[in-house]
Amino acid sequence: MYRRYLLHVSGALTLLATSAGLLSQPSAQPIDQKKPQLVDESGNIRVPSDYRERYRFLGSWAVASENGRGSKEMHVVYASPGAAQTYRNEGSFPDGATLVKEVYETSTGEFTTGTVSRADHLKGWFVMVRDAGNTHQDNPLWGEGWGWSWFDAGQPDKATTVSYRDECLGCHVPARSTNWIYVDGYPSLRK
Repeated sequence: MYRRYLLHVSGALTLLATSAGLLSQPSAQPIDQKKPQLVDESGNIRVPSDYRERYRFLGSWAVASENGRGSKEMHVVYASPGAAQTYRNEGSFPDGATLVKEVYETSTGEFTTGTVSRADHLKGWFVMVRDAGNTHQDNPLWGEGWGWSWFDAGQPDKATTVSYRDECLGCHVPARSTNWIYVDGYPSLRK
């Protein structure tokens, strides 16, 4: 009896607080659906505008300079919410998982710790979207279980990639056994 009374009182208080504007009603649409879609019906990808706030940092890569001093590029990689945890639990990325790689030109200089390279100017983004079902078979940016696209800095809605086979896959061949992703470079994917 006491329990039923508490439930009624709790329900009444919630109703009063909601009607007074103290509690907000959940929206009919999840927040993500109000934003522009990451992938349109034709399979065109865009850079998610909020990846730095919502996505998980996976790791970074330094690409060595040809002259042997410092790095020529820095790659900083993020994964969509839940993607890293699913990878740790299951050993693969879930369908729809999105990876965003920022590619920076670097500046290299001498510091007390030695020669140091740091990210300087953003060159662009490389975005991959997991698609285990290969749902965009007619789009040349999709295949091998992923959507692949490069975006020049300043144009996050316009991919410059024309064919993932010709422009993306070659760099990922060494990572074929890990589903085209260089997972060794991402500490947060390790158990």
